[in-house]
Amino acid sequence: MSEGLAKMDQTDESIYRVEGFSCANCAGKFESNVKKLPDVHDAKVNFGASKISVYGSATIEELEAAGAFEDLKVAPEKTTKDHDSQKETPVPFYKKHSTLLYSLLFLIFGFISMFVNGNDNILTPLLFITSMLVGGSSMLKTGLQNLIRLEFDMRTLMTVAVIGGVIIGEWAEVAIVVILFALSEALERFSMERARQSISSLMNIAPKEALIRRNGHEMTVHVNDIEVGDIMVVKPGQKIAMDGVIVDGYSAVNQAAITGESVPVGKSRDDEVFAGTLNEEGLLEVKITKLVEDTTISKIIHLVEEAQGERAPAQAFIDKFAKYYTPAIMVIALLVAVMPPLFFGAAWSTWVYQGLAVLVVGCPCALVVSTPISIVSAIGNAAKKGVLIKGGVHLEEMGGLKAIAFDKTGTLTKGVPVVTDYQLIDDSLDEKEVLSIISALEYRSEHPLASAIIKEAEDNNVPYTDIPVEDFYSVTGKGIQGSINGEIYYIGKPALFNEMEASGFSSTVEDKVKALQDQGKTVMIAGTGESIQAIIAVADEVRESSREVIGKLHQAGIRKTVMLTGDNRSTARAIGERTGVTDVHSELMPHEKLDVIRQLKTEYDHVGMVGDGVNDAPALAASTVGIAMGGAGTDTALETADVALMGDDLRKLPFTIKLSRKTLNIIKANIAFAIGIKIIALLLVIPGWLTLWIAILSDMGATLIVALNGMRLMRVEEDEAEDEPVNKNTYAETLKLEN
Repeated sequence: MSEGLAKMDQTDESIYRVEGFSCANCAGKFESNVKKLPDVHDAKVNFGASKISVYGSATIEELEAAGAFEDLKVAPEKTTKDHDSQKETPVPFYKKHSTLLYSLLFLIFGFISMFVNGNDNILTPLLFITSMLVGGSSMLKTGLQNLIRLEFDMRTLMTVAVIGGVIIGEWAEVAIVVILFALSEALERFSMERARQSISSLMNIAPKEALIRRNGHEMTVHVNDIEVGDIMVVKPGQKIAMDGVIVDGYSAVNQAAITGESVPVGKSRDDEVFAGTLNEEGLLEVKITKLVEDTTISKIIHLVEEAQGERAPAQAFIDKFAKYYTPAIMVIALLVAVMPPLFFGAAWSTWVYQGLAVLVVGCPCALVVSTPISIVSAIGNAAKKGVLIKGGVHLEEMGGLKAIAFDKTGTLTKGVPVVTDYQLIDDSLDEKEVLSIISALEYRSEHPLASAIIKEAEDNNVPYTDIPVEDFYSVTGKGIQGSINGEIYYIGKPALFNEMEASGFSSTVEDKVKALQDQGKTVMIAGTGESIQAIIAVADEVRESSREVIGKLHQAGIRKTVMLTGDNRSTARAIGERTGVTDVHSELMPHEKLDVIRQLKTEYDHVGMVGDGVNDAPALAASTVGIAMGGAGTDTALETADVALMGDDLRKLPFTIKLSRKTLNIIKANIAFAIGIKIIALLLVIPGWLTLWIAILSDMGATLIVALNGMRLMRVEEDEAEDEPVNKNTYAETLKLEN
């Protein structure tokens, strides 16, 4: 596609759901056919999500005509309301597979006729031919069209094999080959549908209706009709239908569907809640903040479906390989059929039969399905566990990371300052009384650390709001002061008291201050002009999981873990020691974080960056894989990162790397097995042992095994004991492909 077309205005994009895809090759053919429609500028099929994006204009009839070779059904992507009102009716098994069943019935009658009447009776071949036409009409029609256009795919191979088999009189075997091929396609379709269910299940998480209070009246309203600013009432045990902010009530909310957290989270006034989560205890009143199409769950579904359509480098290899593989198989089959009779006097019937068997065994079904089913399964599993991976290429790159950089605040730490130490210097004073005075002053301060001291007072039931403070003002850059009961109190940096000679700033106090600062804490002193009364240390608390996660990453083969922060060197060093990272870069501006990432990429090539997705956006974009924390709470994280840990839980990172490596290993195994089984079957040609039965059974068996192996990724758990080996190279490196 040209650069101008690639930059085409997206306003003429229409998205359609497609039913009936049996294989990735068929999806590619459908995309090609749609692109040829007169008013279509471009089209892109998302095989993983069973969707097509059409740029331009096309009617449903035109699209279905483009997919007539596989009887595809096309419908506009439905809104939530449409989807709700048009519930799909399950199709009975016998109706869904009626063609295959009728074909099988005629095959059975054919064998009965062969047993009763023999091969010479005209009824026997007629029954076998009827079985072929019923079960393989779609395949034969497409194959003949492809043959006329010199387009070679698996259906072309099968069609040539079937026609050749009929010509040499192998009625029974050809009929069985057709049925087994149809069964293989049905299994492939079933496997992909099972993999897609991980996303379709997400669509049903959020309720379609909610209880809304308007003008003093409560009414049940469809989510499409709910407006921003409406008040939603959520009773205990109900699912939350829309994103919003709690305006009244307290409850424990189970957010597992969005964030993957197994433990319910306490929610109260001003806390954010998400559509699809479960209100477990109290009555909540929630002010709606987003329309239904903008909710977090809607964005997750959209991004995951888009991710399933993104081709990983492994898929690019398969596509390139298949382009040359199919014509090559046809040439090999022709040589097998012609060379022995022409040059060695062998029987034509024997070697033509062997050539037809080569065509059948050459069908690349297993090879084509080996990658997409694995990618779809892995991305779907990750989404259900609270990890949003925005494409197969990012899933693959995660497994090849050799270094990971972490933003400190909100990533390795909780991002909320807390009081870690509170020491009285004057033992004659009462601890709570001094804390009460300190809190009364900080209550009037706008300094970021004031909230930590106020929270400490509240946690210890220390009153402070009713204490009168006079002459309060801020000492710029050093602290605050105010008069309480006629006494002037100061709170601030040690330098504030060091300048007041009468304050009693002794070497003992200085040693205590330095010891706390060496631990990476911000130290404040409280007292009067004549004496120091207390020392308070505040720090951004390190997450309990940080050291465990860093340890697991090192065990997994990550060679370097780096912490990036704007904090001073001593604070950064202390937190780095507590988390176990291999390197610390402190006092960094945002652009300097970007420089560190670039330097790491020159050393380690594949580098991940973990941040909050806001001020870390440049570094996230420059890294091989940008990983955002807390994607459920911020749109920026969802937009800027390649991977989002929805639940703000760093422990999801080792799981994601493990899932990536397991996916890569399964894809490699699938590709090796699919190619290997073909080679073994083709080698049977040498002694003349290859039959049509063996050919189709090897192809169908390989497809089934590859599909089941890929679907294993839907069941990978976070606490799975088995660790995947470190992949030294990504597929792009292994297969020498240019992305």
